[in-house]
Amino acid sequence: MSSPSPVQIREANAHLAAVHRRVAELEQRLEAAENTVREQAESLIRKDEQLRAATQEITEAKNKEIYYLHEKLCKSEDTIQRFQNMIKEKDAMIGQLQHRCQLLDNICKSRPLLDSMLFHMAEAERLGPVVGMGEPTVKTSLTDGESNCSPNRISNHKDFSLSEDDQELDEIVFGTTV
Repeated sequence: MSSPSPVQIREANAHLAAVHRRVAELEQRLEAAENTVREQAESLIRKDEQLRAATQEITEAKNKEIYYLHEKLCKSEDTIQRFQNMIKEKDAMIGQLQHRCQLLDNICKSRPLLDSMLFHMAEAERLGPVVGMGEPTVKTSLTDGESNCSPNRISNHKDFSLSEDDQELDEIVFGTTV
């Protein structure tokens, strides 16, 4: 082997210089790419941290809202239960009042008959005993002092009346009304 010629040496040096430039250029591109990758990685890490923080905030807000809505639901269920109990009580009261209303309706329907009966009883007391029938051996009059229907108390017929008007009994002609 012989030693290389000066042209070969120059070509080899030029080739080495070109390779060296190419290596330097590739190292710069590599460094730029590494910087880009590093910046992108840092950016992704920051975005990931931001997204985790946002996710944490959303989760906390969701949990707070769920707790709030659960509390509101429990209160609403309590309110509904109270209202249902009140409705049951009111229904029971309505049932009692309907029964009493029916009783009052029945009393009001019977009132003319009662007023008529009281009028006739008072009239019978006013008439007294039948004249000429002979005297009873024992006084069995309906007009003894203890009777509520005695002639002494006829003027106080209000004790027997169911009417609200005190003068009504004197002015009414009793009988059935249609």
